[in-house]
Amino acid sequence: MSPDPTSTSSPTSRAIFLDVDGTYADYGVVPEGHVRAVQAARKAGHKVLLCTGRPVSMLSTQIRAAGFDGLVASAGAYVEVDGEVLLDRRFPPELADRTVAALDANRAVYILESQESLHVPAAAMERLKEIIEEHFQQGPDGQSTGASAILEAVELMTDGIPVPFAKVSVFDAPIPVKAIADGIGPAVAVVDNSIADEGRHTGELFQHGISKADGVAVALERLGIRREDSIGVGDGQNDLEMLAYVGLGIAIEGSSPELLAVAQRTAAPPSREGLVAAFAELGLS
Repeated sequence: MSPDPTSTSSPTSRAIFLDVDGTYADYGVVPEGHVRAVQAARKAGHKVLLCTGRPVSMLSTQIRAAGFDGLVASAGAYVEVDGEVLLDRRFPPELADRTVAALDANRAVYILESQESLHVPAAAMERLKEIIEEHFQQGPDGQSTGASAILEAVELMTDGIPVPFAKVSVFDAPIPVKAIADGIGPAVAVVDNSIADEGRHTGELFQHGISKADGVAVALERLGIRREDSIGVGDGQNDLEMLAYVGLGIAIEGSSPELLAVAQRTAAPPSREGLVAAFAELGLS
Protein backbone atom coordinates (compact mmCIF):
# COMPACT_ATOMS: atom_id res chain seq x y z
CA MET A 1 0.00 0.00 0.00
CA SER A 2 1.29 3.47 -0.88
CA PRO A 3 1.88 5.81 2.09
CA ASP A 4 -0.71 8.46 2.83
CA PRO A 5 0.91 11.74 1.61
CA THR A 6 -0.99 13.74 4.24
CA SER A 7 0.19 11.58 7.13
CA THR A 8 2.13 13.36 9.86
CA SER A 9 4.41 10.38 10.35
CA SER A 10 7.84 11.08 8.89
CA PRO A 11 9.58 8.57 6.63
CA THR A 12 13.36 8.24 6.73
CA SER A 13 13.82 11.05 4.25
CA ARG A 14 11.43 13.22 2.29
CA ALA A 15 12.25 15.75 -0.40
CA ILE A 16 10.68 19.19 0.04
CA PHE A 17 10.55 21.61 -2.89
CA LEU A 18 9.86 25.25 -2.02
CA ASP A 19 8.83 27.99 -4.41
CA VAL A 20 10.51 31.29 -3.51
CA ASP A 21 8.38 34.37 -4.20
CA GLY A 22 5.19 34.36 -2.16
CA THR A 23 6.01 30.99 -0.59
CA TYR A 24 9.43 30.91 1.06
CA ALA A 25 10.14 34.64 0.80
CA ASP A 26 8.00 37.77 1.01
CA TYR A 27 9.12 40.43 -1.49
CA GLY A 28 12.58 38.88 -1.50
CA VAL A 29 12.88 38.70 2.30
CA VAL A 30 12.88 35.32 4.07
CA PRO A 31 11.15 35.22 7.48
CA GLU A 32 13.35 33.93 10.31
CA GLY A 33 10.80 31.22 11.05
CA HIS A 34 11.21 29.84 7.55
CA VAL A 35 14.98 29.72 7.92
CA ARG A 36 14.64 27.77 11.16
CA ALA A 37 12.05 25.41 9.64
CA VAL A 38 14.34 24.55 6.71
CA GLN A 39 17.33 24.01 8.96
CA ALA A 40 15.33 21.81 11.35
CA ALA A 41 13.96 19.71 8.49
CA ARG A 42 17.43 19.13 7.09
CA LYS A 43 18.74 18.28 10.55
CA ALA A 44 15.94 15.70 10.83
CA GLY A 45 17.25 14.00 7.69
CA HIS A 46 15.00 15.47 5.03
CA LYS A 47 16.18 17.10 1.80
CA VAL A 48 15.04 20.67 1.16
CA LEU A 49 15.40 22.31 -2.23
CA LEU A 50 14.32 25.62 -3.69
CA CYS A 51 12.04 25.24 -6.73
CA THR A 52 11.68 28.63 -8.35
CA GLY A 53 11.06 30.47 -11.57
CA ARG A 54 14.12 32.58 -10.78
CA PRO A 55 17.47 31.71 -12.32
CA VAL A 56 20.45 31.11 -10.02
CA SER A 57 21.69 34.64 -10.75
CA MET A 58 18.49 36.07 -9.20
CA LEU A 59 18.76 34.12 -5.95
CA SER A 60 20.27 36.42 -3.36
CA THR A 61 22.53 35.36 -0.52
CA GLN A 62 19.68 36.13 1.86
CA ILE A 63 17.32 33.76 0.07
CA ARG A 64 19.87 30.93 0.11
CA ALA A 65 21.22 31.60 3.61
CA ALA A 66 19.31 28.77 5.35
CA GLY A 67 21.26 26.19 3.36
CA PHE A 68 19.65 23.85 0.84
CA ASP A 69 20.35 20.44 -0.64
CA GLY A 70 19.84 21.76 -4.14
CA LEU A 71 17.58 23.80 -6.32
CA VAL A 72 15.32 23.71 -9.33
CA ALA A 73 15.65 27.07 -11.08
CA SER A 74 14.26 28.81 -14.16
CA ALA A 75 10.94 26.96 -13.66
CA GLY A 76 12.48 23.54 -14.31
CA ALA A 77 15.14 24.36 -16.90
CA TYR A 78 17.99 24.05 -14.38
CA VAL A 79 18.60 21.48 -11.63
CA GLU A 80 21.43 21.33 -9.13
CA VAL A 81 21.78 18.83 -6.26
CA ASP A 82 24.63 18.88 -3.74
CA GLY A 83 26.55 21.28 -5.97
CA GLU A 84 26.27 19.04 -9.06
CA VAL A 85 24.50 20.49 -12.10
CA LEU A 86 22.12 17.83 -13.43
CA LEU A 87 20.19 19.87 -16.01
CA ASP A 88 20.80 23.19 -17.74
CA ARG A 89 18.46 23.85 -20.66
CA ARG A 90 18.77 27.08 -22.65
CA PHE A 91 16.90 28.55 -25.64
CA PRO A 92 18.44 27.20 -28.88
CA PRO A 93 20.16 30.02 -30.82
CA GLU A 94 17.52 30.37 -33.55
CA LEU A 95 14.66 30.44 -31.04
CA ALA A 96 16.57 32.89 -28.85
CA ASP A 97 17.05 35.24 -31.82
CA ARG A 98 13.34 35.10 -32.74
CA THR A 99 12.30 35.70 -29.14
CA VAL A 100 14.49 38.73 -28.63
CA ALA A 101 13.53 40.14 -32.04
CA ALA A 102 9.83 39.86 -31.19
CA LEU A 103 10.33 41.52 -27.79
CA ASP A 104 12.35 44.36 -29.29
CA ALA A 105 9.82 44.86 -32.11
CA ASN A 106 7.15 45.33 -29.43
CA ARG A 107 9.34 47.63 -27.31
CA ALA A 108 9.00 45.31 -24.33
CA VAL A 109 10.81 45.80 -21.04
CA TYR A 110 12.39 42.43 -20.28
CA ILE A 111 15.23 40.54 -18.63
CA LEU A 112 17.04 37.65 -20.29
CA GLU A 113 17.69 35.18 -17.49
CA SER A 114 20.68 32.84 -17.47
CA GLN A 115 22.10 31.03 -14.46
CA GLU A 116 25.25 33.19 -14.60
CA SER A 117 23.76 36.61 -15.26
CA LEU A 118 20.75 38.80 -16.04
CA HIS A 119 20.57 41.07 -19.07
CA VAL A 120 18.26 43.97 -19.99
CA PRO A 121 18.25 46.16 -23.13
CA ALA A 122 20.01 49.41 -22.34
CA ALA A 123 17.03 51.46 -23.52
CA ALA A 124 14.71 49.63 -21.08
CA MET A 125 16.84 49.91 -17.94
CA GLU A 126 15.27 53.04 -16.46
CA ARG A 127 11.74 51.71 -16.95
CA LEU A 128 12.75 48.35 -15.44
CA LYS A 129 14.20 50.12 -12.41
CA GLU A 130 10.94 52.03 -11.89
CA ILE A 131 8.84 48.85 -12.11
CA ILE A 132 11.07 46.78 -9.81
CA GLU A 133 11.35 49.47 -7.16
CA GLU A 134 7.62 50.20 -7.24
CA HIS A 135 6.83 46.51 -6.74
CA PHE A 136 9.22 45.93 -3.86
CA GLN A 137 8.16 49.10 -2.04
CA GLN A 138 5.00 47.16 -1.15
CA GLY A 139 7.11 44.75 0.90
CA PRO A 140 7.62 44.66 4.66
CA ASP A 141 10.94 46.53 4.81
CA GLY A 142 10.27 49.22 2.32
CA GLN A 143 11.88 47.30 0.18
CA SER A 144 15.47 47.82 -0.86
CA THR A 145 16.43 44.20 -0.19
CA GLY A 146 14.30 42.56 -2.88
CA ALA A 147 14.81 45.28 -5.48
CA SER A 148 18.57 45.48 -5.10
CA ALA A 149 18.94 41.68 -5.39
CA ILE A 150 17.62 41.97 -8.95
CA LEU A 151 18.80 45.39 -10.09
CA GLU A 152 22.38 44.98 -8.88
CA ALA A 153 22.67 41.73 -10.83
CA VAL A 154 21.37 43.14 -14.12
CA GLU A 155 23.81 43.88 -16.94
CA LEU A 156 23.06 46.06 -19.94
CA MET A 157 22.72 44.51 -23.40
CA THR A 158 24.48 46.62 -25.99
CA ASP A 159 25.23 44.28 -28.90
CA GLY A 160 23.13 41.18 -29.43
CA ILE A 161 22.39 38.34 -27.02
CA PRO A 162 25.31 38.14 -24.57
CA VAL A 163 24.80 34.58 -23.24
CA PRO A 164 22.41 31.67 -23.88
CA PHE A 165 19.36 32.18 -21.65
CA ALA A 166 16.87 29.85 -19.99
CA LYS A 167 13.85 32.13 -19.60
CA VAL A 168 12.66 35.70 -20.18
CA SER A 169 10.76 37.85 -17.70
CA VAL A 170 8.69 40.57 -19.34
CA PHE A 171 7.82 43.48 -17.06
CA ASP A 172 5.99 45.75 -19.50
CA ALA A 173 4.79 45.55 -23.11
CA PRO A 174 2.25 47.40 -25.24
CA ILE A 175 0.38 44.16 -26.04
CA PRO A 176 -0.32 40.98 -24.01
CA VAL A 177 2.77 38.81 -23.59
CA LYS A 178 0.68 35.87 -24.82
CA ALA A 179 0.31 37.68 -28.16
CA ILE A 180 4.08 38.13 -28.37
CA ALA A 181 4.55 34.42 -27.60
CA ASP A 182 2.03 33.47 -30.30
CA GLY A 183 4.03 35.50 -32.78
CA ILE A 184 7.24 33.70 -31.85
CA GLY A 185 5.64 30.30 -32.37
CA PRO A 186 4.66 27.11 -30.52
CA ALA A 187 8.16 26.48 -29.17
CA VAL A 188 7.57 29.24 -26.60
CA ALA A 189 4.97 29.34 -23.83
CA VAL A 190 4.00 32.05 -21.35
CA VAL A 191 2.96 32.12 -17.70
CA ASP A 192 2.21 34.93 -15.24
CA ASN A 193 5.20 36.28 -13.37
CA SER A 194 5.40 37.24 -9.72
CA ILE A 195 6.03 40.93 -10.34
CA ALA A 196 2.80 41.88 -12.08
CA ASP A 197 0.76 45.06 -11.97
CA GLU A 198 -2.75 45.83 -13.15
CA GLY A 199 -2.63 47.75 -16.40
CA ARG A 200 0.73 46.39 -17.51
CA HIS A 201 1.28 43.41 -19.79
CA THR A 202 3.69 41.05 -18.02
CA GLY A 203 4.67 37.41 -18.13
CA GLU A 204 7.47 34.87 -18.35
CA LEU A 205 8.50 33.26 -21.63
CA PHE A 206 9.93 29.76 -21.46
CA GLN A 207 10.45 26.80 -23.76
CA HIS A 208 7.23 24.89 -24.28
CA GLY A 209 7.13 21.57 -22.45
CA ILE A 210 9.46 22.55 -19.59
CA SER A 211 8.00 22.83 -16.08
CA LYS A 212 9.03 22.64 -12.45
CA ALA A 213 7.77 19.03 -12.41
CA ASP A 214 10.54 18.08 -14.85
CA GLY A 215 13.15 19.54 -12.52
CA VAL A 216 11.61 17.84 -9.49
CA ALA A 217 11.76 14.46 -11.27
CA VAL A 218 15.46 14.92 -12.09
CA ALA A 219 16.26 15.94 -8.51
CA LEU A 220 14.33 13.02 -7.00
CA GLU A 221 16.18 10.53 -9.18
CA ARG A 222 19.53 11.95 -8.07
CA LEU A 223 18.47 11.95 -4.40
CA GLY A 224 17.07 8.44 -4.57
CA ILE A 225 13.79 9.56 -3.02
CA ARG A 226 10.45 8.23 -4.22
CA ARG A 227 7.96 10.57 -5.87
CA GLU A 228 5.35 9.71 -3.19
CA ASP A 229 7.81 10.93 -0.54
CA SER A 230 8.12 14.37 -2.15
CA ILE A 231 6.41 17.57 -1.02
CA GLY A 232 5.94 20.72 -3.08
CA VAL A 233 4.87 24.15 -1.81
CA GLY A 234 3.93 27.02 -4.10
CA ASP A 235 1.60 29.90 -4.86
CA GLY A 236 1.96 30.69 -8.58
CA GLN A 237 0.76 29.42 -11.92
CA ASN A 238 4.20 27.98 -12.67
CA ASP A 239 3.72 25.74 -9.60
CA LEU A 240 0.75 23.86 -11.09
CA GLU A 241 2.74 21.01 -12.60
CA MET A 242 4.93 20.69 -9.52
CA LEU A 243 2.01 20.42 -7.09
CA ALA A 244 0.28 17.92 -9.36
CA TYR A 245 3.43 15.80 -9.64
CA VAL A 246 4.69 15.56 -6.05
CA GLY A 247 3.35 13.15 -3.45
CA LEU A 248 1.93 16.03 -1.41
CA GLY A 249 1.10 19.42 -2.92
CA ILE A 250 0.68 22.44 -0.64
CA ALA A 251 -0.72 25.71 -2.01
CA ILE A 252 -0.33 29.02 -0.24
CA GLU A 253 -3.61 30.52 0.94
CA GLY A 254 -5.01 32.93 -1.65
CA SER A 255 -3.50 31.08 -4.61
CA SER A 256 -5.47 30.71 -7.83
CA PRO A 257 -8.42 28.28 -7.92
CA GLU A 258 -6.46 26.10 -10.36
CA LEU A 259 -3.58 25.72 -7.92
CA LEU A 260 -5.83 25.13 -4.93
CA ALA A 261 -7.63 22.42 -6.91
CA VAL A 262 -4.48 20.31 -7.35
CA ALA A 263 -3.17 20.80 -3.80
CA GLN A 264 -3.96 18.49 -0.89
CA ARG A 265 -3.21 21.11 1.76
CA THR A 266 -2.83 24.86 2.18
CA ALA A 267 -0.35 26.92 4.19
CA ALA A 268 -0.31 30.53 5.34
CA PRO A 269 1.79 33.04 3.34
CA PRO A 270 5.34 34.00 4.35
CA SER A 271 4.06 37.17 6.05
CA ARG A 272 2.61 34.76 8.64
CA GLU A 273 5.51 32.28 8.47
CA GLY A 274 3.22 29.62 7.04
CA LEU A 275 5.95 27.05 6.47
CA VAL A 276 6.58 26.84 10.21
CA ALA A 277 3.14 25.40 10.93
CA ALA A 278 3.12 23.29 7.75
CA PHE A 279 6.45 21.64 8.56
CA ALA A 280 5.38 21.01 12.15
CA GLU A 281 2.05 19.46 11.12
CA LEU A 282 3.85 17.09 8.73
CA GLY A 283 6.46 16.12 11.30
CA LEU A 284 9.31 17.45 9.20
CA SER A 285 11.10 19.32 11.97
